[in-house]
Amino acid sequence: MTASTMQAQSAPAAPESAPHPPQARVSLRAWLAQRPSVFTLALIVLASLAVGAINPSFFQLPVLFDIVRACTVLGLFALGVLIVLAAGGIDVSFAAIAALTMYSITKLVLNYFPDAPIALLLVAGAASGALLGVINGLLVHWLKAPSLIVTIGTQYLYRGILLTFVGTVFFMNVPAPMDSFGKLALWRFDTPQGLHVVLPATVLVLVFAAVLTWWLLNRTLIGRAVYAIGGSLAIAERLGYNLRTVHVFVFAYAGFLSGLAGIVHVSSTRLANPFDLVGNELDVIAAVILGGARITGGSGTVGGTLLGVVLVTLINNVLILAGVPSTWQKVIIGAFILVAGGFFAMRSRD
Repeated sequence: MTASTMQAQSAPAAPESAPHPPQARVSLRAWLAQRPSVFTLALIVLASLAVGAINPSFFQLPVLFDIVRACTVLGLFALGVLIVLAAGGIDVSFAAIAALTMYSITKLVLNYFPDAPIALLLVAGAASGALLGVINGLLVHWLKAPSLIVTIGTQYLYRGILLTFVGTVFFMNVPAPMDSFGKLALWRFDTPQGLHVVLPATVLVLVFAAVLTWWLLNRTLIGRAVYAIGGSLAIAERLGYNLRTVHVFVFAYAGFLSGLAGIVHVSSTRLANPFDLVGNELDVIAAVILGGARITGGSGTVGGTLLGVVLVTLINNVLILAGVPSTWQKVIIGAFILVAGGFFAMRSRD
């Protein structure tokens, strides 16, 4: 036996190579499903490129400013719906709250306080909307009924109060402070084609609401309670969260933003129409869902919601530039919701 053979026999057998731990392979679909805001942004980019390719005039500041203007009221509604959805509820009364608030305050100011400052009118609108929202929250808690059913009822209640007891006459001349606020511009210029382009100051109300909503959801105890109750009601109750407090808060906050939206709407359109705003509830809920919020609660972000608002606004207001008939707008929004829902549903399976 040679030395080399003896050495080979005495040497310990080389261990079998252990299988390498499987590396996490995340598909593009799963990656997007975990980042719904990125997915929504991708839809916005694709829609913009498609419209811009058909009609290059889309990539101009006037169109951008029109989108921003159209996003303001829808965005205020969507932020309110976001916080209710995050808590596991749903609110469809926000448009009725906004209509009742805006029309009542406009009529009151025209008759008794024509020179009231716009800041006071915004505060009055927000406070009135919050009060109506508190009623929603208390009813949801007391009746132990699904919030969808409760807010459908209060939607008809508030609409009935408005049309029966407040009025149905259009106010073509709104109070001077509202008119001035609606005309106030952050930036204005004239295009070479002679168009007068304005970035309205009313968008600052949406910026304020977005910052406030983000802070409430991410930096306060009530924000943690909202996500906890939306994620699992039983666990949240065992942790000591007060269900009534959260219900009242989220619906009051949604009403607060609805009241602001009503005043902003009157100021922007310079028309107080009691039949305005009602009918866009599904667009608002669609925007929040496209922004990544689960209909079952426990999720949702301010950034994603605003992206959803931009996407819905883009479809509703800009596709006409691409020659898409208005009757197809709801079809496209529905298709986007189905596609987004498929992607986002993977979060619960992965």
